[in-house]
Amino acid sequence: MEEILIISNYYPPEKGAAANRIEQLALKLHQNKYKVTVLCPLGNYPKGELFPEYKGKFSVTEKLENITVKRLWIYPSVSKNIFKRTLSVLSFASVLFFYLLTKKTPHKVVVQSPPLLLSFVSVLVLSLMRKKIILNVSDLWPLAAIELKALKKDSFSHQVSLFFERFIYSKATLIFGQSNEIITHIHSVFPEKECHLYRNFPDHQVEKMDLISSVNEPIKVFYAGLLGVAQGVYEMCQNIELENLNIELHIFGDGAEKWQIEDLIRQNPQKKIFFHGMLERSILHEKLKTFDIAIIPLKTRIYGSVPSKIFEYGALGFPVLYFGGGEGETIVKENNLGWIAKVGNFESLNTTLIEISKTGKESIQIMKQEVFDSTENHFNLDFQIKDLINKKVF
Repeated sequence: MEEILIISNYYPPEKGAAANRIEQLALKLHQNKYKVTVLCPLGNYPKGELFPEYKGKFSVTEKLENITVKRLWIYPSVSKNIFKRTLSVLSFASVLFFYLLTKKTPHKVVVQSPPLLLSFVSVLVLSLMRKKIILNVSDLWPLAAIELKALKKDSFSHQVSLFFERFIYSKATLIFGQSNEIITHIHSVFPEKECHLYRNFPDHQVEKMDLISSVNEPIKVFYAGLLGVAQGVYEMCQNIELENLNIELHIFGDGAEKWQIEDLIRQNPQKKIFFHGMLERSILHEKLKTFDIAIIPLKTRIYGSVPSKIFEYGALGFPVLYFGGGEGETIVKENNLGWIAKVGNFESLNTTLIEISKTGKESIQIMKQEVFDSTENHFNLDFQIKDLINKKVF
């Protein structure tokens, strides 16, 4: 059985798209006869504190669904204090650096990027050891940081990040891009670099749609995920207008904007917004069976980003209301997955919600089956992995 190592900043039981994406990759490689090891920090995300089972430990080795998971020490933090955040990233990067230098690792290694510093450290050591480096780029940093105003263009931090970005692209044996825009960007810098499109397809293994709908209830739109700056859920809640529509908005998740959203709902019950907190993934999917439409917002259009929620909720049979711009719009349009509102334009969002309200529950129920079938045919993780294996990528 051939060995492969995956280096990632996130892995379950941590929550979020990044952890789920790496888990699916690990499990699929195992199913295709690879012996998979994942190297990651002690579990701490999204709250920025070690989970109880990892407190007081420097490293932990676990076996999760036949995947060997090696967790290394980190000083966890999601503080807005730049010093604490930098210290957190440096802590794991330092431990990772010495681990890769001193421990035996397989010849083939998948390195997740971002975070840039972690991918830089990994690629630096692995290139010196002449490993086969498969760089998995899910977002374009530092470009995305500039667009989110998290980084000032041409600042010292920006210049350092650009150096890291160019370095990892140049030293990688080959690169996975989560979108066509990412591949276009990489080829603009390194035209000859071998790149492959690798979408964030889910693997729910659902053979038939299992959603429940009552025509007598309001249309239930839901958001499930991180409540951070990039998603802009709080601003969406402030500007969404549901008072005169047969629609409710339900929010599941956790993050920096949680308290603001809860306060807004408490002070404005007429807005028809309901908050349910963070649920385990399996429990969430069970609860969502009575819902109708998934809303996928981004605060601003981020070049290269394609939210994996498009594929995840399509695989469950949910039409989407996409409010994020970019390549995601093209995917929703071309595959008839739902509705599109112009990113950052709340007038467009509210106009689209009026259209959805007029569509009615019965028509939406028909759409659910169409979305489920389209996703099953076009967004298949098994086909994607087998195609890459046949191309001898892994």
